[in-house]
Amino acid sequence: MRVQELSINRFALKEKYTIGRLSVDGLYLCDTLEDRVRELPGNEAGPFHKIPGETAIPRGHYQVIVTFSHKFQRRLPLLLNVPFYSGIRIHRGNHENHTDGCILVGENKAEGKVLNSIYWEEYLTKLIDEYEGETWITIE
Repeated sequence: MRVQELSINRFALKEKYTIGRLSVDGLYLCDTLEDRVRELPGNEAGPFHKIPGETAIPRGHYQVIVTFSHKFQRRLPLLLNVPFYSGIRIHRGNHENHTDGCILVGENKAEGKVLNSIYWEEYLTKLIDEYEGETWITIE
């Protein structure tokens, strides 16, 4: 079976948000915006202190599928088996108030924001949905 590998390299861990770079099979695609990372120091993979709607998901390797989101009323990527979370999507949005634990995609051209997120959501959803194999994402 063919596997498509996505990865997010979180590089700007701020007090209220986290900025990362999303790559597909090793090639940079766009930027990401997530809630604040709350991992405890000295523990590489957690544990972390979760505040609902204000905490980025734990680092890890997750399968991604595209399904219909009743909340957003469209097909979106969904991360499976995320510890302590459910319904984690990759979707459009511009600032940390739009994340609610999810991953926003776009271009980090303004501090604390991603822009052109509609384009990047649609592009990434189509890329994952049309791939003839499994898609996985590693979040670092």
